[in-house]
Amino acid sequence: MSGRPAPAAGDRAADERWTLTDTAAGDIGPEDEKLITLARASRARTGAAEGAAVRDETGRTYAAVTVELPSLRLTALQGAVAAAVSSEAGALEAAVVVSEAAEPAAADLAVAADLAAALVVLAAPDGTPVRVVRP
Repeated sequence: MSGRPAPAAGDRAADERWTLTDTAAGDIGPEDEKLITLARASRARTGAAEGAAVRDETGRTYAAVTVELPSLRLTALQGAVAAAVSSEAGALEAAVVVSEAAEPAAADLAVAADLAAALVVLAAPDGTPVRVVRP
């Protein structure tokens, strides 16, 4: 991913709002570790494919899981961002997705960019950071 623009959700061209570069997983702090714990707990509690948690610019946190209904599909991060926005968050300090995926989903990077997230952490189900990307 290094140096490439994050693809936007859907089939649109590259998302020019945010260029991501890889960062060592050791660069995450204790507050980001708390987000991993929240996302893991949400995922475990519901048995969902993914769990996510975000921290807004005031330090409030929001967690969500993948939503797969006949009439609504959201990634876990889209759900967490929707919760944050509905609570008047204007920006994100951090976003975490717990998943078995090897790379963050394009839709997740796009929604994180919408709120100018300072970083997106992809963690394995055991909580180990797999990838950390920053704008």
